Amino acid sequence: MNCTEFLSQLTDYFDGNVPVDLLAEIKDHLCSCHHCEVVVETTRKTISIYRDNQVYELEPSLRERLHAAIMKKCNCGPKSGS
Repeated sequence: MNCTEFLSQLTDYFDGNVPVDLLAEIKDHLCSCHHCEVVVETTRKTISIYRDNQVYELEPSLRERLHAAIMKKCNCGPKSGS
């Protein structure tokens, strides 16, 4: 299994919908691939944060900068130099 194959199974992996034989391949890949291991741990932490429904208060200026950066990255907001 390579990283692309692993990532295509990520949702099923977290949902527990991976056949046993494929699960063994995924676990073998995770043991040998630090990058995919980081993806799993980061995703696991993200899911945990959302499940906890924790609200993180940000200072208004930080919230505005963060929102602008996200919108720019998504090409949803005003573009620089326009």
